[in-house]
Amino acid sequence: MGKALYIAEKPSVAQEFAKALKINGQRRDGYLESEDSVVTWCVGHLVTMSYPEKYDIKYKRWSLDTLPFLPRDFKYEIIPAVQKQFNIVRGLLNRPDVDTIYVCTDSGREGEYIYRLVAQMAGVHDKTQKRVWIDSQTEEEILRGIREAKDISEYDNLSASAYLRAKEDYLMGINFSRVLTLRYGNSVSNYLKTKYQAISVGRVMTCVLGMVVRREREIRSFVKTPFYRVLGSISLEGENFDGEWRAVEGSRYFRSPYLYKENGFKEKQYAEKLIGELSQNSPLVCQVEKIERKKENKNPPLLFNLAELQNVCSRLFKISPDETLRIVQELYEKKLVTYPRTDARVLSTAVAKEIYKNISGLRRYPQIDGAADEVLEMGTYKNIAKTRYVNDKQITDHYAIIPTGQGLSALNGISLTAQRVYETIVRRFLCIFYPPAVYQKVNLVTVMEKEHFFSSFRVLQSEGYLKIAANSFAAKKASEKSQDSEEEENTSCNEVLLAALQKLKKNDILSVDSLSIKEGETSPPKRYNSGSMILAMENAGQLIEDEELRAQIRGSGIGTSATRAEILKKLFSIKYLSLNKKTQVITPTLLGEMIFDVVNCSIRQLLNPELTASWEKGLTYVAEGSITPQEYMDKLEHFVRVRTVQVEQSNYQYALRQFFDAAAENYKKKPSASKRGGKEL
Repeated sequence: MGKALYIAEKPSVAQEFAKALKINGQRRDGYLESEDSVVTWCVGHLVTMSYPEKYDIKYKRWSLDTLPFLPRDFKYEIIPAVQKQFNIVRGLLNRPDVDTIYVCTDSGREGEYIYRLVAQMAGVHDKTQKRVWIDSQTEEEILRGIREAKDISEYDNLSASAYLRAKEDYLMGINFSRVLTLRYGNSVSNYLKTKYQAISVGRVMTCVLGMVVRREREIRSFVKTPFYRVLGSISLEGENFDGEWRAVEGSRYFRSPYLYKENGFKEKQYAEKLIGELSQNSPLVCQVEKIERKKENKNPPLLFNLAELQNVCSRLFKISPDETLRIVQELYEKKLVTYPRTDARVLSTAVAKEIYKNISGLRRYPQIDGAADEVLEMGTYKNIAKTRYVNDKQITDHYAIIPTGQGLSALNGISLTAQRVYETIVRRFLCIFYPPAVYQKVNLVTVMEKEHFFSSFRVLQSEGYLKIAANSFAAKKASEKSQDSEEEENTSCNEVLLAALQKLKKNDILSVDSLSIKEGETSPPKRYNSGSMILAMENAGQLIEDEELRAQIRGSGIGTSATRAEILKKLFSIKYLSLNKKTQVITPTLLGEMIFDVVNCSIRQLLNPELTASWEKGLTYVAEGSITPQEYMDKLEHFVRVRTVQVEQSNYQYALRQFFDAAAENYKKKPSASKRGGKEL
């Protein structure tokens, strides 16, 4: 009987497979072996796509004569730094005594691509190849994955989409970077007085640059608009609260041109005039026209996917998406959490049936003050499959990031930030087994001289899941900050005032202590921070005006959970964008704005989320088998060919000078240091 070969993506993962399989055999150079099994590993990518000059030396020199570059057959090569491990893996894959290969690379498109390239370059034939698909690195999950491994052919569509994604990035990057550099690189370098300037563009990277530059320019062009609201200070049983005037139907200012929206005036004089009109009778009183009391349930949030976790960690810990991914990957490799590169925020029905195991394991985790015991006692986990937190249709590759309940001993060996990220994941997970938070909400409408005043009150009556939502290290930040925006809309309310409001009836007369003017002004759009940028990339559909296209691409977004952090990191490294590490606020650089202007003139589609997200959706269709790889490739080649020729024939040098001047005005050094959006200029 032949041996089984298990091939993992990293040495640390291979070690976990060896432990689960009880392989106590010899540790060889680059693999482990026992009587019936061999475990080996890649070190990430072992194979990469060859540069154009490997096809023909003429492509080494950047020239318009050799564009567009669209090879019929793509060339691949071994990455020199990992040649030794590739040779070991190739030898094992082709060993005569190995008859079954278990592919244990990461369970996703990129993991599939890593193995397929190795198998292609190693010339694997006539072997049984099975795909192991797991959601965590616990021994139980590894053994289940091996037991239920499917024939690798069932993942051929996923493999095809992985190859196409790489070809797409390769063809767009090479053709568009070369043609734009040749056409406009000198314009950029001459303006910046630098020796040489390559223009680097990419399918996802350039779209993200576009989002940041557009937002920055919106902020610059924003003009603050002052407005004036009229408030009445109303008295009820010794307590005071505010009523906000609104120009609803029946008001003397209904649809008036003097209004800024319905609750304020553009000019102070009209607010003063209204107060004068309402103050003619003394004492000031108002009458209750409508009172509405209702209970409001606030459900626990959905579980974490990678984008949501990166957003929360950016806000709570001021760490970059790249750092969050590194930390959660470490937690995954130490068996503490499930697979991190996921887009789903729900659980599968299969996992829901066994979820008590995860909860039980958390009983030994001291930071949650017995919350796991409480969940087991309540028994709510038994019906979790009937809730919105379980939905097989919303899962593509993996379910949400949750704690495994295992590996707790590893917590002492990781950084304080990593421990806090883990606690954040644990609390989000346990919240879904608690009841909703219950608020008592009261909406009150009062009338003075036919003018309506509106008050809204919201009081927490039952904590529900909020009881455990707050992290032990930053209670207010973790559980309450997300509610700040909601609380601002409601008047503060204590128990005495709430009791008085409960007795209030229609037509009751209340005293008005005073009428006042509250001045405000409109706010500019907010700059992206590293977390909100990741969410904006995930929800690219929100930036698309075409409703039909938005519906089609929902769930695809820009890039994938596995690549978004790396894309941002590259934009910072090539100095197109700037990141303030303290605040995580992202702003463009002058170079980034100039590249934006070049692309905006020549290949505008690259800056828009429509194109980028629809390409991503196309790859999903290939993975699902809805379209063939050849159909996708034909469209890709057509796009690259047409746009490359378009840039070759363009001539925007003169127009660009004006755009560069306009952008440069915002980067002139001031006599003293000044700050813009957290970035020192």
